Amino acid sequence: MTIKDIARESGFAVGTVSRALNNAPGISEDTRRRIMEVVNRHNYEPNANAKHLKQQANDGIVLIVKGIQNMLFAGILEQLQSEIANRGYVPTVYYIDEEANEVAQARRICAERKPYGIMFLGSNLEYFTTELESLRIPCVLLTNSAASLQISNLSSVTVDDMAAADRMIEYLYDHGHRRIGVIGGYPNLSRPSLSRLAGVQGAMLRLGLPFSTDKQYAHARFSLADGYKAMEHLLETAPDITAVFAMSDIMALGAIRALQDHGLRVPQDISVTGYDGIALGQYSVPRLTTIRQNKEQLALRSAKILLHKIKEPGTAVHEVVPFELIEGESVTKLSP
Repeated sequence: MTIKDIARESGFAVGTVSRALNNAPGISEDTRRRIMEVVNRHNYEPNANAKHLKQQANDGIVLIVKGIQNMLFAGILEQLQSEIANRGYVPTVYYIDEEANEVAQARRICAERKPYGIMFLGSNLEYFTTELESLRIPCVLLTNSAASLQISNLSSVTVDDMAAADRMIEYLYDHGHRRIGVIGGYPNLSRPSLSRLAGVQGAMLRLGLPFSTDKQYAHARFSLADGYKAMEHLLETAPDITAVFAMSDIMALGAIRALQDHGLRVPQDISVTGYDGIALGQYSVPRLTTIRQNKEQLALRSAKILLHKIKEPGTAVHEVVPFELIEGESVTKLSP
C-alpha cells in the first residue's frame, strides 16, 4: 500500500492525501475522515512504521512553507505534491511561521533524514547564504528570485514582483486615482514585499504621485485579519486615499471587509486591488481586480527543475514566469 494506492481508493488527489497525512491546514474534516478510513482499513502507518520512515528518508522531497494562510501556496502545493509523487518521490510538507528561519529548519530536517531535495515556498533571502551548499542537495525557491545570491545549489522560479506592482499602480493611475494607499508585508522580513514596494515607489515617482511610506503604507502579515487592521490604519493616516493596492488577495479581502464595516463602498468610495489571483477573489463581492501569479507554471517549472537537478546536479537555474492583471469589479474609474 502506497500513497498513490490511498489516493486511488479514496478518490482524492495524491497531494490532498499527502496533506491529510501530514495534518496540514486546508483539508476539510470530511475529506480527512474519508482518507483516514482507507488508511485505517489497510493499516497504513505513515508516521509510525519504521520501514516507511526509512523509505521517506531515502526518496523524499521536503516542501517548507512559510505561513499557513497563504492560499496561493495551497494551490501551488496541490500541484507540486501530485507532480512529485507521480515521479516516484514522497513529498513531505513542513509549515513554519512567517517570521521563522526556513534555512535553519532545512538544516534540522537534513540532520534527521536524507531528502533528495528541498523546495521553499515563501522566504526571507537574508537567511540564505552559501552555507546552504553544505546540505549537498538541490533546492528551489518559489515566488522569490535567488539569482542575486549566487548559491550553487539554490534555483528559483518567480514572477517579476517589481514589474507587477508597477503595473498595478499604473492601472489605478489610468483609472484616475492619484492618492493610493498600500497594504503589504514587512520589507525587512519579506523579499516579495520589498520588491513590490520598490515597484510601487518607482511607479509613483514616474507618474508624479505623492507617496509617503509613513502615511500610505500599512504593514501587515498575509492574512484576512491583518488586512482588515491595516485598512483601518490607512483610514486614519491617509483618509484622502481613493484606492488601495494590497500585496495579497487575502489582505485585499480583509481590507474590503474593513471598509464595509466603516460604511464605505467598494469601489464607489474606495477602490481595492490585490495580488496573487486566488480563486476566492473571483467569488468575492465585488470580484477582485488583481495580479495573477500563474500557479500552474510556478509549480510545474519548479518541480521540473528540482527533479532534473536531483538526477543531474549542476548550475542553479533561475526562471521568471509571466504575470497577468485580472480586471474584476473592485476598481472604479474616476472622472478627470
